[in-house]
Amino acid sequence: MEKVLQLLVEGESLSTRQMAEVLNYSEEEIEKQLQALKDQEILLGWRPILNPTKDVEDLVRAVIEVKIKPEREGGFNKLADRISRFDEVESCYLMSGAYDLLVVVKGRNLQAVAGFVSERLASIEGVLSTATHFLLRAYKEQGYLLPGTAEDSEKPKISP
Repeated sequence: MEKVLQLLVEGESLSTRQMAEVLNYSEEEIEKQLQALKDQEILLGWRPILNPTKDVEDLVRAVIEVKIKPEREGGFNKLADRISRFDEVESCYLMSGAYDLLVVVKGRNLQAVAGFVSERLASIEGVLSTATHFLLRAYKEQGYLLPGTAEDSEKPKISP
């Protein structure tokens, strides 16, 4: 299963037939291993990587640092699970350092994200503080350099 998983991660969008050819397995074996990865909750799904500068939805994304008070029964897990269930939340990570959770959220505009933070996130019992950082530009997304992020090579060099 490890080879199939590695091919999924590195092989972009291969069909099961293409994966079988690359790994010299039968297509049925690939499908069996993919199902096993799903059953074991190793493979939760896969999505295409979209260029945020070409995003048709024009969503605003923000990273929020959240300090929380751990609960007696469950520590950080219960609050992190509760926060993760909001539709606006794309990702939620337990962190070490100055804050406890790193939450990535999306909204239709700045006001929608700010409203989510102030009205829904910050008002949860156990949330001590939040710090919101709006994402201005992406240069790399999930391991992929985004087109148009490198300096224009046609610009003349500045000489002293």
